[in-house]
Amino acid sequence: MANLKSSQKDTLKSQRKRCHNTSRKSMLRTFLKKVVLAISVNNKDLAKKEFYKVQPILDRLAIKKVIHKNKAARYKSRLCLKINNLS
Repeated sequence: MANLKSSQKDTLKSQRKRCHNTSRKSMLRTFLKKVVLAISVNNKDLAKKEFYKVQPILDRLAIKKVIHKNKAARYKSRLCLKINNLS
């Protein structure tokens, strides 16, 4: 444990942020799995609906720097391509 009081506070703060960010990442993965599942069963309407749900979440987490902005853009572009290629 740190010696200085401010260092101790920083440690606690970083632990709280890590816990919050891991729950957000878990939520994101859940939404991404729903889109991928809809794509895998060739349900274009459901895939679009789920993609429209996950898109603002990706943007929000990128703005908050939970994930990198390029990672969010990569997820969106790849999912959009897969959805557009569905028959």
